[in-house]
Amino acid sequence: MNSHVLDEEQFSRCCQLLLRRSDQLRDGWSWEAVQGSKEGYLRKTALRSVPADWGPLLKHLQPETPCDSTGPEKPDPVTSTGPDILKDDMDEEDDGSYSVTKSSSRVLQYEYHILHSCSYGAPVLYFRAFTLEGKSLTLEEMWGTIHPNFRLCLRNSPLNAISQQEHPLLGQPFFFLHPCRTEEFMGPVLQVAQDQGRPVNYVLSWLSVVGPVVGLDVSLKYSTNLPSADSLSDTQSDRS
Repeated sequence: MNSHVLDEEQFSRCCQLLLRRSDQLRDGWSWEAVQGSKEGYLRKTALRSVPADWGPLLKHLQPETPCDSTGPEKPDPVTSTGPDILKDDMDEEDDGSYSVTKSSSRVLQYEYHILHSCSYGAPVLYFRAFTLEGKSLTLEEMWGTIHPNFRLCLRNSPLNAISQQEHPLLGQPFFFLHPCRTEEFMGPVLQVAQDQGRPVNYVLSWLSVVGPVVGLDVSLKYSTNLPSADSLSDTQSDRS
């Protein structure tokens, strides 16, 4: 991958490699093709327990289960080199850090989609969340599910915008992390990997940075024996 911009072909190869590893780990990712189109997206659903005191907007969702936690683990990016933007920003905000004490929590069902943006040449994470009774969260309620320490770093990092818009392929309302500054934090990661001759999966490395912001953690097992996206292309060419 010679550019910090991800084209559709590269996106497809990266997704195939991620899916292959997900199947091995039984991590739940699948590829959803859009009927009547060549386009598609990665999809995963997951249950997540969110403490009600992360935001007053969640309190009316009838919290049910006790929670005893000190907050989420800091995300470890799949790529071991390059900037750990979230960690650096959180360290700088120590005085404003937030500790979750024993409180009530609410179990929510999340749906995550990874699409390719031709405009930005980057993957985009779309997501939505529901209560177990089927009520969808509003944008204000979604902000209440973001750990307060992440909210602090979102103000100053390239991951600075959670918005709501129509899903490009489904035409349904989804939240998404705006991709306008993706190249800013992915460029150094890809450059270091290229300089060291290491394989890198753009989508996987990107997801390890943006996923934890909205409760989607990426197992470090994904980085074991990581093949390059180009190697998949070579294998397919040999078969043909």
